[in-house]
Amino acid sequence: MKCKLLVLDVDGTLLNDAKEISKRTLVALLKAQQMGVRIVLASGRPVYGVMPLARQLELEHYDGFIVSYNGGQIIRAKDNSIVFERYINADLLPYLEKKARKNNFALFTYKGDNIITNMPDNEHVRHEAFINKMGVVCETEFSEAIDFSPTQCVLVSDDEEALSGLEQHWRKRLNGTLDVFRSEDYFLEVVPCGIDKASALATLLDLLKISREEIIAIGDGVCDVTMIQQAGMGIAMGNAQDSVKACADMVTGSNEEDGVADAVEKIILTEIRPSTISLDLLNAQSHHTLMGNLGIQYTYISEGRVEATMPVDERTRQPFGILHGGATLALAETVAGIGSMVMCQPDEFVVGMQVSGSHISSAHEGDTVRAVGTVIHKGRSSDVWNVDIFTSTNKLVSSVRVVNSLMKKR
Repeated sequence: MKCKLLVLDVDGTLLNDAKEISKRTLVALLKAQQMGVRIVLASGRPVYGVMPLARQLELEHYDGFIVSYNGGQIIRAKDNSIVFERYINADLLPYLEKKARKNNFALFTYKGDNIITNMPDNEHVRHEAFINKMGVVCETEFSEAIDFSPTQCVLVSDDEEALSGLEQHWRKRLNGTLDVFRSEDYFLEVVPCGIDKASALATLLDLLKISREEIIAIGDGVCDVTMIQQAGMGIAMGNAQDSVKACADMVTGSNEEDGVADAVEKIILTEIRPSTISLDLLNAQSHHTLMGNLGIQYTYISEGRVEATMPVDERTRQPFGILHGGATLALAETVAGIGSMVMCQPDEFVVGMQVSGSHISSAHEGDTVRAVGTVIHKGRSSDVWNVDIFTSTNKLVSSVRVVNSLMKKR
């Protein structure tokens, strides 16, 4: 399949048990984005708790999205704009608070970088604040203190039987008004009617004009089942419950075994071929890098050959108006780097090891130089590239040798 959108649950899927993105997973996801696949982080967490992960994955540069509150809000990462959101009617909060008090449940919601709760010392509330790096604000008169319409409210208790009983009661009592579900054994979440990850994903697909056959969704929890079923390729993590695995098209490794990276490498990265790479997309995604600062543009990519251009202007010239040697080497490394990246195996990543150049003649301000890179050695652990750089009149300016190391992801 041709994947255009990769949807990832966060806890238990993207993150390992230490709540970190592993190095192998990070490399695989960055490479997938560089090849044109957009990423959506779909989580029950608030936006504030997902933003650091989105920045680590550079979603803002690759036009990725955050689906937070289990589908209650969609954020575009590049400008933090709200694409979609639904709220709980504030008039219903006193009723929710009454039920929480009757059962001695903790109750909380999110606002900005804080959790607002009636029981700030509850261990599960404290842990929720900790993993999302949020503050805790105590409001014993919860419904009176909430002067906004929340996207989500959560009731908390270690009494699973009591939570389950309230869940079943509310499924009938609040049907058509609010939806309730258990996201953890100790969490009963209350959200606007019709909100889940699949409904948010459907909204996003309509916005992006992407079909369900062009998306891959990976998750581990019951809250992920609807989006796994909706995706063209639904994948369950190895640590998922059996009921979740039964709904998926395939099962990958656990979150401790780099299950996301394994699936991306096998399904997405193995499909990457130089002929399928969009030069426009690559160039657009490079605006935030050194490439963009130097005005470098890819013009051709094939197996073992890459070409690119760079203007000789105030960004790349010396004070006397001729092309700077350092900019020339940067152009050569850029060409060789992308060349090795598209040729390496899915379980490999590329590290530049050595660059050496012979500067033969000058290129003057106002000209545009062209780099032509060809691989002259492709080994098991390294590639060697020769990159020749010419003026617009085909005068050879520099000849550069670049050595790239191919490293196995761990």
